[in-house]
Amino acid sequence: MSDISAARKSLSEVYGAFINNEFRAVTGPTFAAKAAATGEHLADIARCGAAEVDAAVSAAKSAFPMWKAKTPEERSACLNRLADLIEAETPRLMMIDSLDIGRGLWETGIDHAIAVQQYRYFAAAALTHEGWGRPIPDGYLVAKREPYGVCGQIIPWNVPAIMAAFKIAPAIAAGNTVVLKPDEHASLSTLELGKLIADTFPPGVINIVPGMGEEAGAALTAHPGVAKLAFTGSSQVGRLVSLAGANRLVPVSLELGGKSPNIVFPDVAAEDIDAIVDNVTFAAMYCNGQSCLAGTRLFLHDKIYDDFMDRLIASMKRIKVADPTNTFPLLGCLVSETQGRRVQGYIDIGRKQGSLATGGNRAEVRGCEAGWFFEPTVFETTNDSRIAQEEIFGPVLSVIRWRDYDKMIREVNDVSYGLASGLYTRDLKWAWETADRLEAGNVWINNYFNLAAGSPFGGFKESGIGSEFCHETLNMYTHLKAITVQTGVKPSWFAPKA
Repeated sequence: MSDISAARKSLSEVYGAFINNEFRAVTGPTFAAKAAATGEHLADIARCGAAEVDAAVSAAKSAFPMWKAKTPEERSACLNRLADLIEAETPRLMMIDSLDIGRGLWETGIDHAIAVQQYRYFAAAALTHEGWGRPIPDGYLVAKREPYGVCGQIIPWNVPAIMAAFKIAPAIAAGNTVVLKPDEHASLSTLELGKLIADTFPPGVINIVPGMGEEAGAALTAHPGVAKLAFTGSSQVGRLVSLAGANRLVPVSLELGGKSPNIVFPDVAAEDIDAIVDNVTFAAMYCNGQSCLAGTRLFLHDKIYDDFMDRLIASMKRIKVADPTNTFPLLGCLVSETQGRRVQGYIDIGRKQGSLATGGNRAEVRGCEAGWFFEPTVFETTNDSRIAQEEIFGPVLSVIRWRDYDKMIREVNDVSYGLASGLYTRDLKWAWETADRLEAGNVWINNYFNLAAGSPFGGFKESGIGSEFCHETLNMYTHLKAITVQTGVKPSWFAPKA
């Protein structure tokens, strides 16, 4: 039996909600998890609703006092143990993700390595998450960090292992309990994670409720027992989650969309251009282009434009479009027919609003006829075109020629998003000034996607609220309590006896 076949066989036939460290029996409707590339039926998953969400929140609420009382060292030990289990299971879990969402094994392996890193980072960060104190007259002030309670969390389908880690690790490290809703297009590896959680955490600390956004997701965001909301996904849904939080006056953190610029300056060394082309290709095509971080707007200086474009087109054409269960670097398929038709629609728009440099067609992959595969696609266009302004979430790159530095900066910032950005230059002044002027939460100089552990990850404008992946995230999952202590009772003064 091949490793892929073994991973497929390891799946449960039916998955219910994961509550109190157990998978509940499925008594209601289900939805099918199907392989993105082949359409093969992989499992049936409970289509949870308000009843399951209520049970999960109740379990998390019951577990919260116990988990909050754990020492940081105890919480850290659980997170490290979970990281160890995920690391041991990575070969199987990465194959499940490749089947489920259509991304190549080389990518889903990276996903799980980042997830393991995230759990270990917050296992360490939990030990140093401290409040502060200072003397006051005749006493002392202590400000301590306390967890909110039950955190309702909703994640997307593009990188499920990373998304689950980004949400679970800091919330748990800070002493909260969790009810997590995975996306209906990518639930399998997250539900399999539940089996590892059951071997690691006390019951009720982490609960997983699969289902549809308008059902399970809506019930979770509206639940009165949820004390904090966290969401990753589109800006449109982010607004709904934010509104749900506002209606109940609970804190909300959001990691939303992006239309990230990647800027090439004219001073780049000739001997570095091939490496920059490769990094630009990776920035746009990683995750099949289905990434909020993707460098989907390339601002290329006129001085080097023609030579760079020739090399970029050649680089794109070298990318293999293939069955995602192959092991070599490749472009797999999009997650669903819905996403495929969306991307096709934008390519059709691009043909009218720009000049197609390469790609633009669906690709046929033998044995994967159900998958929506696309050639790596590059358009030469202007910044005001729809393909340069709107998030496509597919393997489509918009290239924009620039000459005037100040005009380029205005265009780079002239978009509703502000998540990530990249630039390539040897000039320190250019690099620093540009980084300072970019309206983006992340600026990567000379290496796109340089998301180091502990580096704050969050967006400006419509790209979200709050920062993940860093020590500051623990503050996002806690609130401050001030406690003052006097060394003695002061003499009466407000209404003393005569």
